[in-house]
Amino acid sequence: MNDKIRTESVDHLFEAILTLESKEECYKFFEDLCTVNELMSLSQRFSVALMLRDKRTYLDIAEKTGASTATISRVNRSLIYGCDGYDMVFGRMPNH
Repeated sequence: MNDKIRTESVDHLFEAILTLESKEECYKFFEDLCTVNELMSLSQRFSVALMLRDKRTYLDIAEKTGASTATISRVNRSLIYGCDGYDMVFGRMPNH
């Protein structure tokens, strides 16, 4: 785990996120918290991770998501060498 992100400020943010109880609440909170571009970037990375997990090619992922090969590569590195956060969430989500 990256100790650089473990700050009181990040703790407060995560505590706030953990209070959200529905998708609609997530929309409201994240729309206030993030710019449209930031939220779209986060959702794009998540889509890329799902597609990499399904063994899709970089070309296919780039065409379907609009992500650059650099972004796809970065997400792939996280899947391989990261903290297993994606896998943890995928395991908890229905149909993934």
